[in-house]
Amino acid sequence: MAKHNPNNERIKRQYFTYLKEAKRHSEATIDTVAEALARFEVDTKYRDFKAFHFEQAIAFKKHLAEQISSATGNRLSKATLNATLAHLNRFFQWLAWQPGFKSRLDYSDAEYFNLSKKETRVATARRERQPPTMEQIRHTIAAMPAGTVIDMRNRAVVAFTLLTGARDGAIASMKLKHVAI
Repeated sequence: MAKHNPNNERIKRQYFTYLKEAKRHSEATIDTVAEALARFEVDTKYRDFKAFHFEQAIAFKKHLAEQISSATGNRLSKATLNATLAHLNRFFQWLAWQPGFKSRLDYSDAEYFNLSKKETRVATARRERQPPTMEQIRHTIAAMPAGTVIDMRNRAVVAFTLLTGARDGAIASMKLKHVAI
């Protein structure tokens, strides 16, 4: 079984360069795009991108929804599905404009890499995080070591944050003269 397709590797390299230089994406973002493309290629058995058909996108979407996360042991989250499919969508949109692919790919074929509107809302929903209770913060301060000057400073910073309610960025830039004793 093939481990890669040389034509696909060349075009992926061009896309990664485009993301880095033209779109100014970070290496971490490019790595997640590479992972999404790798998942798709494994599913299609490394078939050439020039032979892409929208039915491959539909089959991949179904296959991806059944995958199990190695971290949680559950199915992949909607957010992971959404991010993976979004990377593939943008790649195939870009690919449809490249020489040698214009006549073979339709720009609209990339749209098959989308979740339903309901699934997209679930994937992009903001979930409120519960702040720690006063008792949890007191427990944290009590559990912190106090053997060295640095340890005592760390405890004081956490206690100061609790007392003032200031943002961590504001506390980091605060000077002693800003505190009325």
